[in-house]
Amino acid sequence: MEKNIMYDFTTAADRSQTNAEKYTLREKLFGTEDVLPAWVADMDIDTPDFVLESVKKRLEHPIVGYEEFPDSAFEAQIEWMKKHHNVEYKLDEMFYSHSVVASMQVVISAFTEFGDEVIVQTPIYPPFFHAPLQMDRKVLKNPLKQKEDGTYIFDLDDLKSKITDKTKLLLLSSPHNPVGRVWRKEELEALLEICIENNIVIFADEVHCDLVYKSNKHIPFASLKGAKEITITAIGVGKTFNMAGFAASSIVVPKNLQEKFKEAYDSVHFAQGNVLSHVAFEAAYREGSKWIEALLVHLYKNYQMLEELCAKYSDYIKLIPIEGTYLAWLDCKGMHLSDKLLRKWFVQEAKLGLNAGLSFGKEGSGFMRLNFAVPSAKMTQIIKQLENALQRMKQQ
Repeated sequence: MEKNIMYDFTTAADRSQTNAEKYTLREKLFGTEDVLPAWVADMDIDTPDFVLESVKKRLEHPIVGYEEFPDSAFEAQIEWMKKHHNVEYKLDEMFYSHSVVASMQVVISAFTEFGDEVIVQTPIYPPFFHAPLQMDRKVLKNPLKQKEDGTYIFDLDDLKSKITDKTKLLLLSSPHNPVGRVWRKEELEALLEICIENNIVIFADEVHCDLVYKSNKHIPFASLKGAKEITITAIGVGKTFNMAGFAASSIVVPKNLQEKFKEAYDSVHFAQGNVLSHVAFEAAYREGSKWIEALLVHLYKNYQMLEELCAKYSDYIKLIPIEGTYLAWLDCKGMHLSDKLLRKWFVQEAKLGLNAGLSFGKEGSGFMRLNFAVPSAKMTQIIKQLENALQRMKQQ
């Protein structure tokens, strides 16, 4: 049962003295600790109280040994996906995974062989092209096409022209990281048609599916007519509820693909995750609807602050319109800096630690990715530091 309370995202707990990745790696990545980190995709927002309470309750039992991932946790996720995204998954299609990247690697192993081609749509979350290459597969780049308004679309003509008989798998980011698109049904249907015609399996990374702003709607790829039999979906609590540290997510695999999938999955020995993640996972899906509703309002206000700033300095930075995720894609080509100098400018002038666009593929050259999933106070500080740096640049 969800609590009928108001959620406040004005402030959050200080993570700088914890082992949080985005803080502990500042010196290594940016050469200084004097930066506000706005890079790795977790939130500087408190994990929901109902999740933490479920963990405290579980710890009242003094034994923390091996446990199976409970059906009730998967059932909570299935109910959530039906309620919020109008897609029906079955219990016997659900598999535990500790991360989406691990899930993707299993799928690559299961449905491709050495030398086969894996389609990635750049700019893209770096493991999408790193994982296939590390496994001796060929990355088939199908870059997204950018429109005049800055938004991106699939380039289906380019895709059709590149597919060969060695093309076996497409890695889909939906909603898309880093460009922030929430794909429309007709866009996904057109992509599906090509995959069906060419016997291509789709791995749909949908971990940002709950982070979608009003007037946009996430369409689970497997919900499309004819898609389920060729689609493996990755979903989870990590992004939605800021629970990446629990290392718990799901892979949804249709029955007809399970034999090949399980051969690869069992060879890795995923086991069943940690005991505390089981109860946390279930609590998030049972009690999280009001929390995510409030979070989305807060996140969009943060985005609007960034939007206002970029409009003021549009000669230098253009903000790509966002539909989903909490990752802003900043077009900084107006600053006329090389990628190396652009990253250096954000660190030394704005004192902000962002992801360099080039890390998402050559199509990300001239861009930076900014994580705006922070409390109001920290967002105000990010805006202030960025504006001060832009003002100095303008005066030069």
